[in-house]
Amino acid sequence: MDKNLALLTDFYELTMMNGYLQNGMADKIAVFDLFFRQGRESTFCIACGLEQAIDYVKNISFGNDEIEYLRSLGTFGEDFLQRLKNFKFSGSIKAIPEGTVVFPNEPLMVVKASVFEAQLLEAALLNIVNFQTLIATKSARVVRSARGRGVLEFGLRRAQAPDAATYGARAAIIGGCVATSNVLASQMFGTDPKGTHAHSWVMSFDNEISAFRAYAELYPTNCLLLIDTYDTLKSGLPNAIKVFKELRQRGYEPTGVRLDSGDLAYLTKETRKILDKEGFPNAKIFVSGDLDEYTIESLYVQGAQIDVYGVGTRLITSHSNPSLGGVYKIAEFDGKPKLKISDNAIKITNPGEKEIFRIYDGQTKMAVADLLCLKDEKIDFTKPLTITHPRDRWKKFTISNYFVKPLYAEVMKDGKDVYKRPSVQELQAYCTSSLNEFWSEYKRLDKPQVYKVDLSDKLYELKQELLAKGGKK
Repeated sequence: MDKNLALLTDFYELTMMNGYLQNGMADKIAVFDLFFRQGRESTFCIACGLEQAIDYVKNISFGNDEIEYLRSLGTFGEDFLQRLKNFKFSGSIKAIPEGTVVFPNEPLMVVKASVFEAQLLEAALLNIVNFQTLIATKSARVVRSARGRGVLEFGLRRAQAPDAATYGARAAIIGGCVATSNVLASQMFGTDPKGTHAHSWVMSFDNEISAFRAYAELYPTNCLLLIDTYDTLKSGLPNAIKVFKELRQRGYEPTGVRLDSGDLAYLTKETRKILDKEGFPNAKIFVSGDLDEYTIESLYVQGAQIDVYGVGTRLITSHSNPSLGGVYKIAEFDGKPKLKISDNAIKITNPGEKEIFRIYDGQTKMAVADLLCLKDEKIDFTKPLTITHPRDRWKKFTISNYFVKPLYAEVMKDGKDVYKRPSVQELQAYCTSSLNEFWSEYKRLDKPQVYKVDLSDKLYELKQELLAKGGKK
Protein backbone atom coordinates (compact mmCIF):
# COMPACT_ATOMS: atom_id res chain seq x y z
CA MET A 1 0.00 0.00 0.00
CA ASP A 2 1.56 3.30 -1.09
CA LYS A 3 -1.08 5.64 0.31
CA ASN A 4 -0.88 7.20 3.75
CA LEU A 5 -3.63 5.43 5.65
CA ALA A 6 -2.90 6.94 9.08
CA LEU A 7 -6.33 8.57 9.19
CA LEU A 8 -8.15 5.46 7.96
CA THR A 9 -9.69 5.03 11.37
CA ASP A 10 -12.87 5.76 13.27
CA PHE A 11 -12.77 9.00 15.22
CA TYR A 12 -13.39 7.26 18.53
CA GLU A 13 -10.10 5.40 18.18
CA LEU A 14 -8.34 8.77 18.36
CA THR A 15 -10.44 10.05 21.25
CA MET A 16 -9.70 6.86 23.20
CA MET A 17 -6.00 7.13 22.43
CA ASN A 18 -6.01 10.71 23.70
CA GLY A 19 -7.86 9.51 26.78
CA TYR A 20 -5.24 6.84 27.46
CA LEU A 21 -2.54 9.50 27.17
CA GLN A 22 -4.26 11.98 29.47
CA ASN A 23 -4.88 9.27 32.08
CA GLY A 24 -1.31 7.98 32.10
CA MET A 25 -2.30 4.68 30.50
CA ALA A 26 -0.89 5.08 26.98
CA ASP A 27 2.17 2.87 27.50
CA LYS A 28 0.44 0.00 29.25
CA ILE A 29 0.54 -3.21 27.21
CA ALA A 30 -2.69 -4.54 25.74
CA VAL A 31 -3.59 -7.65 23.77
CA PHE A 32 -6.31 -7.36 21.15
CA ASP A 33 -7.92 -10.27 19.26
CA LEU A 34 -9.28 -9.86 15.73
CA PHE A 35 -11.88 -12.55 15.04
CA PHE A 36 -15.27 -13.08 13.45
CA ARG A 37 -18.48 -14.31 14.98
CA GLN A 38 -20.73 -16.98 13.52
CA GLY A 39 -21.19 -16.66 9.76
CA ARG A 40 -24.52 -16.40 8.00
CA GLU A 41 -23.85 -19.02 5.32
CA SER A 42 -20.72 -20.97 6.13
CA THR A 43 -19.38 -22.42 9.36
CA PHE A 44 -15.84 -21.61 8.20
CA CYS A 45 -13.93 -18.81 6.52
CA ILE A 46 -10.65 -18.49 4.61
CA ALA A 47 -8.23 -16.16 6.40
CA CYS A 48 -7.12 -13.46 3.98
CA GLY A 49 -5.74 -9.92 3.84
CA LEU A 50 -2.78 -10.42 6.17
CA GLU A 51 -0.16 -9.07 3.76
CA GLN A 52 -2.04 -5.79 3.25
CA ALA A 53 -2.75 -5.59 6.99
CA ILE A 54 0.96 -5.82 7.83
CA ASP A 55 1.84 -3.29 5.13
CA TYR A 56 -0.67 -0.91 6.70
CA VAL A 57 0.70 -1.32 10.22
CA LYS A 58 4.35 -0.85 9.35
CA ASN A 59 3.67 2.22 7.20
CA ILE A 60 1.51 4.23 9.61
CA SER A 61 2.90 7.76 9.70
CA PHE A 62 1.26 11.03 10.65
CA GLY A 63 2.67 13.75 8.41
CA ASN A 64 2.09 17.49 8.52
CA ASP A 65 -1.16 17.27 6.56
CA GLU A 66 -2.63 14.71 8.94
CA ILE A 67 -1.49 16.58 12.06
CA GLU A 68 -2.82 19.91 10.76
CA TYR A 69 -6.18 18.37 9.96
CA LEU A 70 -6.49 16.89 13.45
CA ARG A 71 -5.39 20.19 14.99
CA SER A 72 -8.12 21.98 13.05
CA LEU A 73 -10.79 19.86 14.75
CA GLY A 74 -10.07 21.54 18.08
CA THR A 75 -10.44 18.26 19.95
CA PHE A 76 -6.85 17.35 20.75
CA GLY A 77 -4.01 19.01 22.63
CA GLU A 78 -0.47 19.46 21.40
CA ASP A 79 0.90 16.64 23.56
CA PHE A 80 -1.38 14.18 21.76
CA LEU A 81 -0.58 15.58 18.33
CA GLN A 82 3.14 15.37 19.06
CA ARG A 83 2.75 11.75 20.09
CA LEU A 84 1.00 11.04 16.81
CA LYS A 85 3.73 12.85 14.89
CA ASN A 86 6.26 10.44 16.37
CA PHE A 87 4.01 7.39 15.95
CA LYS A 88 5.60 4.14 14.84
CA PHE A 89 4.21 0.74 15.69
CA SER A 90 6.61 -1.01 18.08
CA GLY A 91 4.54 -3.98 19.17
CA SER A 92 4.16 -7.57 18.01
CA ILE A 93 1.55 -9.35 15.92
CA LYS A 94 0.91 -13.04 15.42
CA ALA A 95 -1.60 -14.28 12.89
CA ILE A 96 -3.11 -17.31 11.22
CA PRO A 97 -1.55 -17.51 7.73
CA GLU A 98 -3.60 -16.46 4.73
CA GLY A 99 -5.40 -19.30 3.03
CA THR A 100 -6.06 -21.18 6.28
CA VAL A 101 -9.53 -22.47 7.06
CA VAL A 102 -10.67 -20.66 10.22
CA PHE A 103 -13.73 -20.73 12.44
CA PRO A 104 -15.81 -18.34 14.57
CA ASN A 105 -14.16 -16.89 17.70
CA GLU A 106 -10.65 -17.92 16.63
CA PRO A 107 -8.43 -14.82 16.63
CA LEU A 108 -7.08 -14.41 13.10
CA MET A 109 -4.67 -11.78 14.38
CA VAL A 110 -3.38 -11.06 17.88
CA VAL A 111 -1.94 -7.58 18.42
CA LYS A 112 0.25 -7.03 21.48
CA ALA A 113 1.46 -3.47 21.97
CA SER A 114 0.97 -0.36 24.04
CA VAL A 115 -2.74 0.35 24.20
CA PHE A 116 -2.03 3.67 22.46
CA GLU A 117 -0.64 1.84 19.43
CA ALA A 118 -2.94 -1.17 19.44
CA GLN A 119 -6.11 0.91 19.66
CA LEU A 120 -5.31 2.83 16.48
CA LEU A 121 -5.19 -0.35 14.40
CA GLU A 122 -8.75 -1.53 15.04
CA ALA A 123 -10.77 0.01 12.21
CA ALA A 124 -8.25 -0.37 9.40
CA LEU A 125 -7.33 -3.96 10.28
CA LEU A 126 -10.99 -4.91 10.33
CA ASN A 127 -11.57 -3.11 7.03
CA ILE A 128 -8.71 -4.99 5.35
CA VAL A 129 -9.14 -8.44 6.88
CA ASN A 130 -12.95 -8.55 6.95
CA PHE A 131 -13.26 -7.83 3.25
CA GLN A 132 -10.58 -10.12 1.89
CA THR A 133 -11.60 -12.95 4.22
CA LEU A 134 -15.20 -12.55 3.06
CA ILE A 135 -14.27 -12.72 -0.64
CA ALA A 136 -11.76 -15.57 -0.24
CA THR A 137 -14.46 -17.55 1.57
CA LYS A 138 -17.04 -16.84 -1.12
CA SER A 139 -14.51 -17.84 -3.77
CA ALA A 140 -13.78 -21.14 -2.00
CA ARG A 141 -17.49 -21.93 -1.91
CA VAL A 142 -17.96 -21.08 -5.59
CA VAL A 143 -14.91 -23.10 -6.62
CA ARG A 144 -16.06 -26.10 -4.61
CA SER A 145 -19.46 -25.96 -6.34
CA ALA A 146 -17.70 -25.93 -9.73
CA ARG A 147 -16.32 -29.42 -8.99
CA GLY A 148 -12.99 -29.05 -10.74
CA ARG A 149 -14.14 -26.77 -13.53
CA GLY A 150 -12.20 -23.52 -13.73
CA VAL A 151 -13.62 -20.37 -12.15
CA LEU A 152 -12.59 -16.91 -13.38
CA GLU A 153 -13.13 -13.77 -11.29
CA PHE A 154 -15.03 -11.22 -13.42
CA GLY A 155 -16.16 -8.69 -10.80
CA LEU A 156 -14.25 -5.48 -11.57
CA ARG A 157 -17.18 -3.45 -12.90
CA ARG A 158 -19.48 -4.39 -10.03
CA ALA A 159 -17.07 -4.06 -7.11
CA GLN A 160 -17.45 -1.23 -4.61
CA ALA A 161 -14.57 0.96 -5.87
CA PRO A 162 -11.07 0.17 -7.24
CA ASP A 163 -9.49 -1.18 -4.05
CA ALA A 164 -12.36 -3.61 -3.55
CA ALA A 165 -12.01 -4.78 -7.15
CA THR A 166 -8.25 -5.23 -6.93
CA TYR A 167 -7.87 -6.77 -3.49
CA GLY A 168 -11.11 -8.68 -3.97
CA ALA A 169 -9.55 -10.28 -7.05
CA ARG A 170 -6.51 -11.19 -4.95
CA ALA A 171 -8.73 -12.83 -2.33
CA ALA A 172 -10.74 -14.63 -5.00
CA ILE A 173 -7.60 -16.18 -6.47
CA ILE A 174 -6.40 -17.25 -3.03
CA GLY A 175 -9.82 -18.85 -2.52
CA GLY A 176 -9.39 -20.88 -5.70
CA CYS A 177 -10.23 -18.84 -8.81
CA VAL A 178 -7.80 -19.67 -11.61
CA ALA A 179 -7.48 -16.06 -12.81
CA THR A 180 -9.14 -12.64 -12.96
CA SER A 181 -10.23 -10.30 -15.73
CA ASN A 182 -8.78 -7.38 -13.73
CA VAL A 183 -5.56 -6.39 -15.50
CA LEU A 184 -4.24 -4.28 -12.61
CA ALA A 185 -4.79 -7.11 -10.15
CA SER A 186 -3.11 -9.52 -12.58
CA GLN A 187 -0.08 -7.24 -12.80
CA MET A 188 0.11 -6.74 -9.04
CA PHE A 189 -0.28 -10.38 -8.10
CA GLY A 190 1.53 -12.16 -10.90
CA THR A 191 -1.28 -13.81 -12.85
CA ASP A 192 -2.34 -13.72 -16.51
CA PRO A 193 -5.54 -11.72 -17.10
CA LYS A 194 -8.38 -13.54 -18.83
CA GLY A 195 -11.11 -12.33 -21.16
CA THR A 196 -12.02 -12.10 -24.83
CA HIS A 197 -14.76 -9.81 -26.14
CA ALA A 198 -18.15 -8.41 -25.16
CA HIS A 199 -21.47 -8.06 -26.98
CA SER A 200 -20.41 -4.59 -28.08
CA TRP A 201 -17.73 -6.14 -30.32
CA VAL A 202 -20.35 -8.20 -32.15
CA MET A 203 -22.80 -5.30 -32.35
CA SER A 204 -20.15 -2.97 -33.79
CA PHE A 205 -20.02 -5.00 -37.02
CA ASP A 206 -22.64 -5.21 -39.75
CA ASN A 207 -23.26 -8.83 -38.88
CA GLU A 208 -22.27 -11.45 -36.34
CA ILE A 209 -20.08 -13.62 -38.54
CA SER A 210 -17.99 -10.62 -39.61
CA ALA A 211 -17.34 -9.86 -35.94
CA PHE A 212 -16.34 -13.48 -35.30
CA ARG A 213 -14.06 -13.59 -38.34
CA ALA A 214 -12.34 -10.36 -37.34
CA TYR A 215 -11.74 -11.68 -33.85
CA ALA A 216 -10.40 -15.00 -35.13
CA GLU A 217 -8.06 -13.13 -37.44
CA LEU A 218 -6.67 -11.11 -34.56
CA TYR A 219 -6.43 -13.92 -31.98
CA PRO A 220 -6.20 -17.27 -33.79
CA THR A 221 -4.47 -19.03 -30.88
CA ASN A 222 -7.10 -17.95 -28.35
CA CYS A 223 -10.33 -17.74 -30.25
CA LEU A 224 -13.20 -17.73 -27.77
CA LEU A 225 -16.44 -16.36 -29.19
CA LEU A 226 -19.42 -14.93 -27.31
CA ILE A 227 -22.42 -16.48 -29.04
CA ASP A 228 -25.52 -15.10 -27.29
CA THR A 229 -25.73 -11.55 -28.73
CA TYR A 230 -28.66 -12.33 -31.03
CA ASP A 231 -29.70 -15.99 -30.85
CA THR A 232 -27.42 -18.59 -29.30
CA LEU A 233 -28.50 -21.72 -31.16
CA LYS A 234 -29.88 -20.27 -34.40
CA SER A 235 -27.21 -17.64 -35.03
CA GLY A 236 -24.32 -17.45 -32.59
CA LEU A 237 -23.30 -21.10 -32.50
CA PRO A 238 -23.69 -21.79 -36.25
CA ASN A 239 -21.63 -18.70 -37.08
CA ALA A 240 -18.99 -19.67 -34.53
CA ILE A 241 -18.71 -23.14 -36.06
CA LYS A 242 -18.23 -21.63 -39.53
CA VAL A 243 -15.39 -19.50 -38.20
CA PHE A 244 -13.91 -22.43 -36.27
CA LYS A 245 -13.77 -24.47 -39.49
CA GLU A 246 -12.07 -21.60 -41.28
CA LEU A 247 -9.66 -21.29 -38.37
CA ARG A 248 -8.84 -24.97 -38.55
CA GLN A 249 -8.04 -24.63 -42.25
CA ARG A 250 -5.43 -22.07 -41.22
CA GLY A 251 -3.90 -24.57 -38.79
CA TYR A 252 -5.46 -23.36 -35.52
CA GLU A 253 -7.88 -24.90 -33.08
CA PRO A 254 -10.57 -22.79 -31.39
CA THR A 255 -10.61 -22.24 -27.65
CA GLY A 256 -14.38 -22.36 -27.38
CA VAL A 257 -17.57 -20.37 -26.93
CA ARG A 258 -19.06 -18.29 -24.15
CA LEU A 259 -22.67 -17.82 -23.09
CA ASP A 260 -23.73 -14.95 -20.87
CA SER A 261 -27.51 -15.30 -20.76
CA GLY A 262 -30.48 -17.59 -21.23
CA ASP A 263 -31.20 -21.03 -19.86
CA LEU A 264 -27.60 -22.06 -19.33
CA ALA A 265 -28.41 -25.66 -18.48
CA TYR A 266 -30.36 -26.23 -21.69
CA LEU A 267 -28.16 -24.08 -23.94
CA THR A 268 -24.88 -25.62 -22.83
CA LYS A 269 -26.17 -29.15 -23.31
CA GLU A 270 -27.35 -28.30 -26.83
CA THR A 271 -24.15 -26.42 -27.58
CA ARG A 272 -22.05 -29.39 -26.48
CA LYS A 273 -23.99 -31.75 -28.73
CA ILE A 274 -23.57 -29.52 -31.76
CA LEU A 275 -19.89 -28.76 -31.16
CA ASP A 276 -19.17 -32.48 -30.83
CA LYS A 277 -21.23 -33.32 -33.94
CA GLU A 278 -19.40 -30.68 -35.96
CA GLY A 279 -16.00 -32.04 -34.98
CA PHE A 280 -15.02 -29.75 -32.09
CA PRO A 281 -15.12 -31.97 -28.98
CA ASN A 282 -12.22 -30.05 -27.42
CA ALA A 283 -13.84 -26.63 -27.75
CA LYS A 284 -14.66 -25.46 -24.24
CA ILE A 285 -17.91 -23.93 -23.09
CA PHE A 286 -17.53 -20.86 -20.88
CA VAL A 287 -20.51 -19.34 -19.06
CA SER A 288 -21.11 -16.15 -17.11
CA GLY A 289 -24.07 -14.09 -15.95
CA ASP A 290 -24.88 -13.50 -12.26
CA LEU A 291 -23.49 -16.84 -11.13
CA ASP A 292 -22.76 -17.91 -7.57
CA GLU A 293 -22.24 -21.18 -5.75
CA TYR A 294 -25.98 -21.90 -5.57
CA THR A 295 -26.56 -21.34 -9.30
CA ILE A 296 -23.49 -23.41 -10.17
CA GLU A 297 -24.71 -26.21 -7.91
CA SER A 298 -28.08 -26.13 -9.65
CA LEU A 299 -26.46 -26.19 -13.10
CA TYR A 300 -24.45 -29.25 -12.08
CA VAL A 301 -27.56 -31.07 -10.89
CA GLN A 302 -29.24 -30.27 -14.23
CA GLY A 303 -26.36 -31.80 -16.16
CA ALA A 304 -25.16 -28.55 -17.72
CA GLN A 305 -22.11 -28.96 -19.98
CA ILE A 306 -19.78 -26.24 -18.70
CA ASP A 307 -15.99 -26.18 -18.67
CA VAL A 308 -15.28 -22.75 -17.17
CA TYR A 309 -17.35 -20.34 -15.09
CA GLY A 310 -16.91 -16.56 -15.10
CA VAL A 311 -18.23 -15.26 -11.78
CA GLY A 312 -18.53 -11.53 -11.19
CA THR A 313 -21.07 -9.57 -9.18
CA ARG A 314 -22.07 -12.22 -6.69
CA LEU A 315 -18.46 -13.10 -5.93
CA ILE A 316 -16.82 -9.69 -5.66
CA THR A 317 -19.69 -8.36 -3.51
CA SER A 318 -20.33 -11.66 -1.69
CA HIS A 319 -23.91 -11.00 -2.71
CA SER A 320 -25.71 -13.43 -0.41
CA ASN A 321 -23.54 -12.56 2.60
CA PRO A 322 -22.23 -9.01 2.05
CA SER A 323 -20.32 -8.52 5.29
CA LEU A 324 -18.19 -10.49 7.72
CA GLY A 325 -18.87 -9.96 11.39
CA GLY A 326 -15.25 -9.38 12.28
CA VAL A 327 -14.47 -7.62 15.58
CA TYR A 328 -11.38 -6.41 17.44
CA LYS A 329 -11.65 -6.94 21.18
CA ILE A 330 -9.27 -6.40 24.06
CA ALA A 331 -8.33 -9.69 25.74
CA GLU A 332 -5.66 -8.52 28.17
CA PHE A 333 -4.61 -5.16 29.64
CA ASP A 334 -1.60 -4.43 31.79
CA GLY A 335 -1.08 -8.16 32.36
CA LYS A 336 -4.68 -8.81 33.41
CA PRO A 337 -7.13 -10.89 31.32
CA LYS A 338 -10.21 -9.01 30.14
CA LEU A 339 -13.67 -10.26 29.25
CA LYS A 340 -16.59 -8.56 27.54
CA ILE A 341 -19.95 -9.67 28.97
CA SER A 342 -23.21 -9.58 27.04
CA ASP A 343 -26.76 -10.86 27.39
CA ASN A 344 -26.13 -12.31 23.94
CA ALA A 345 -23.89 -15.32 24.56
CA ILE A 346 -22.26 -15.08 21.14
CA LYS A 347 -20.85 -11.66 22.08
CA ILE A 348 -19.06 -12.83 25.23
CA THR A 349 -15.36 -12.83 24.46
CA ASN A 350 -12.56 -15.21 25.43
CA PRO A 351 -10.04 -13.64 27.83
CA GLY A 352 -6.25 -13.61 27.87
CA GLU A 353 -3.54 -14.04 25.26
CA LYS A 354 -4.18 -17.34 23.53
CA GLU A 355 -2.74 -19.97 21.25
CA ILE A 356 -4.63 -22.17 18.78
CA PHE A 357 -3.84 -25.77 17.91
CA ARG A 358 -5.47 -27.80 15.14
CA ILE A 359 -6.06 -31.43 16.06
CA TYR A 360 -5.80 -34.11 13.37
CA ASP A 361 -6.86 -37.73 13.37
CA GLY A 362 -3.67 -39.78 13.23
CA GLN A 363 -5.10 -42.31 10.81
CA THR A 364 -7.06 -40.21 8.30
CA LYS A 365 -4.89 -37.06 8.69
CA MET A 366 -8.13 -35.06 8.68
CA ALA A 367 -8.82 -32.18 11.06
CA VAL A 368 -11.20 -33.08 13.87
CA ALA A 369 -11.14 -30.04 16.19
CA ASP A 370 -9.34 -26.83 17.12
CA LEU A 371 -8.18 -26.06 20.65
CA LEU A 372 -7.91 -22.56 22.10
CA CYS A 373 -5.74 -22.35 25.18
CA LEU A 374 -3.91 -19.68 27.16
CA LYS A 375 -0.52 -18.67 25.83
CA ASP A 376 1.54 -20.01 28.72
CA GLU A 377 -0.59 -23.10 29.25
CA LYS A 378 1.21 -26.44 29.08
CA ILE A 379 -0.77 -29.20 27.40
CA ASP A 380 0.61 -32.71 27.10
CA PHE A 381 -0.19 -33.74 23.54
CA THR A 382 1.44 -37.15 24.07
CA LYS A 383 -1.57 -38.28 26.12
CA PRO A 384 -5.16 -38.94 25.01
CA LEU A 385 -6.90 -35.61 24.41
CA THR A 386 -10.49 -34.87 25.40
CA ILE A 387 -12.28 -32.37 23.16
CA THR A 388 -15.14 -30.55 24.88
CA HIS A 389 -17.87 -28.24 23.61
CA PRO A 390 -16.85 -24.64 24.49
CA ARG A 391 -20.18 -23.99 26.20
CA ASP A 392 -21.99 -27.31 26.76
CA ARG A 393 -19.17 -29.09 28.57
CA TRP A 394 -21.04 -32.38 28.79
CA LYS A 395 -20.51 -32.77 25.03
CA LYS A 396 -17.08 -34.32 24.64
CA PHE A 397 -15.01 -37.05 23.01
CA THR A 398 -11.51 -38.38 23.58
CA ILE A 399 -8.94 -39.02 20.86
CA SER A 400 -5.77 -41.08 21.34
CA ASN A 401 -4.25 -41.37 17.86
CA TYR A 402 -3.75 -37.75 16.84
CA PHE A 403 -1.25 -35.02 16.05
CA VAL A 404 -1.44 -31.24 16.36
CA LYS A 405 -0.31 -28.14 14.48
CA PRO A 406 -0.06 -24.65 15.98
CA LEU A 407 -1.91 -22.17 13.78
CA TYR A 408 -0.12 -18.91 14.59
CA ALA A 409 2.87 -17.44 12.82
CA GLU A 410 4.76 -14.40 14.08
CA VAL A 411 4.40 -11.60 11.53
CA MET A 412 5.62 -8.53 13.42
CA LYS A 413 8.10 -8.53 16.29
CA ASP A 414 9.02 -5.40 18.26
CA GLY A 415 7.74 -3.26 15.42
CA LYS A 416 9.70 -5.10 12.73
CA ASP A 417 8.05 -6.86 9.79
CA VAL A 418 9.05 -10.54 9.96
CA TYR A 419 6.28 -11.80 7.68
CA LYS A 420 7.44 -13.96 4.77
CA ARG A 421 5.19 -13.03 1.89
CA PRO A 422 4.09 -16.03 -0.18
CA SER A 423 2.96 -15.39 -3.75
CA VAL A 424 -0.75 -15.42 -4.48
CA GLN A 425 -0.24 -18.71 -6.30
CA GLU A 426 1.44 -20.23 -3.24
CA LEU A 427 -1.39 -18.97 -1.04
CA GLN A 428 -3.94 -20.54 -3.39
CA ALA A 429 -2.17 -23.90 -3.18
CA TYR A 430 -2.01 -23.59 0.60
CA CYS A 431 -5.73 -22.73 0.75
CA THR A 432 -6.57 -25.81 -1.32
CA SER A 433 -4.45 -27.94 1.00
CA SER A 434 -6.12 -26.46 4.08
CA LEU A 435 -9.61 -27.10 2.67
CA ASN A 436 -8.68 -30.68 1.86
CA GLU A 437 -7.98 -31.31 5.55
CA PHE A 438 -11.71 -31.10 6.32
CA TRP A 439 -14.45 -33.60 5.63
CA SER A 440 -17.08 -32.53 3.09
CA GLU A 441 -19.73 -32.38 5.83
CA TYR A 442 -18.15 -29.14 7.08
CA LYS A 443 -18.06 -27.60 3.57
CA ARG A 444 -21.48 -28.41 2.14
CA LEU A 445 -23.68 -25.48 1.14
CA ASP A 446 -26.82 -26.62 2.95
CA LYS A 447 -26.72 -27.01 6.73
CA PRO A 448 -23.01 -27.77 7.10
CA GLN A 449 -21.83 -29.67 10.15
CA VAL A 450 -20.42 -27.38 12.84
CA TYR A 451 -16.70 -27.93 13.40
CA LYS A 452 -15.54 -28.33 17.00
CA VAL A 453 -13.60 -25.41 18.48
CA ASP A 454 -12.77 -26.24 22.11
CA LEU A 455 -11.61 -24.07 24.98
CA SER A 456 -8.97 -25.68 27.18
CA ASP A 457 -10.08 -26.37 30.73
CA LYS A 458 -7.83 -23.59 32.02
CA LEU A 459 -9.22 -21.03 29.56
CA TYR A 460 -12.78 -22.16 30.23
CA GLU A 461 -12.27 -21.85 34.00
CA LEU A 462 -10.76 -18.38 33.62
CA LYS A 463 -13.72 -17.32 31.52
CA GLN A 464 -16.18 -18.62 34.11
CA GLU A 465 -14.26 -16.90 36.91
CA LEU A 466 -14.41 -13.56 35.11
CA LEU A 467 -18.08 -14.03 34.29
CA ALA A 468 -18.81 -14.66 37.96
CA LYS A 469 -16.92 -11.51 38.90
CA GLY A 470 -18.60 -9.30 36.32
CA GLY A 471 -15.70 -9.41 33.89
CA LYS A 472 -12.99 -8.25 36.30
CA LYS A 473 -10.08 -10.33 37.57
